[in-house]
Amino acid sequence: MTNTERDQRGDRAGQQERPGPEEPPEQKSPDRPGQDEPKPAEPDEALRARKPRDWAWRVLDTPIGPLLLAATREGLALVAFHSDERVVRRSLTRLRLAFGREPLPEIPHLTTAADELARYFDSGLRAFTVPLDWSLSAGFNERVLRELAVHVPYGTVVGYQDLADRVGEPGAARAVGAAMGSNPLPVVVPCHRVVASDGGIGGFGGGLDTKRHLLALEGVLPQPLF
Repeated sequence: MTNTERDQRGDRAGQQERPGPEEPPEQKSPDRPGQDEPKPAEPDEALRARKPRDWAWRVLDTPIGPLLLAATREGLALVAFHSDERVVRRSLTRLRLAFGREPLPEIPHLTTAADELARYFDSGLRAFTVPLDWSLSAGFNERVLRELAVHVPYGTVVGYQDLADRVGEPGAARAVGAAMGSNPLPVVVPCHRVVASDGGIGGFGGGLDTKRHLLALEGVLPQPLF
């Protein structure tokens, strides 16, 4: 086989393996299938230049595993899946950088968020009211996530392409997938409600089992039998 033939076969194989526009890949940690810590939209230098702000954090036990919550006086800023000791340690390092000081023991919005999430998982809450601090997101990602937070309610779903259309970017279905993967506020900002138009559930930074659990909780999917 000539080098040209090898290159052509490699190009065809690569094209077959690429995901379609309705199931854009979401960002995942290289060593585990989950969202380990927030990915600030700005470079570290920009984060350091911000005015320091008060913040607090806690880990909340939930049916989908421990969630690390962080809030400022502006609102809830972070929800991180799979928050074992390693994830907590790495997340807190980033949050200290983002907010410029050590955490406080408590902030009112943190208590509100924890209470509302507990009620959500107990099927007693359909709409979150805790204020949101969007400082760990920016640009296109923030636009898409704000649209999702306001206009895709409990028990409904939206496609990647539809969400791109809603923010006036009809060619940006893949970018919407990336925005979902960058979401610093999953569950509260419901990226689990974004699905593929062919009937598949699409990707999810917290793992597909977590996405299925959340969609089943909201009545979109049947409850699992085990």
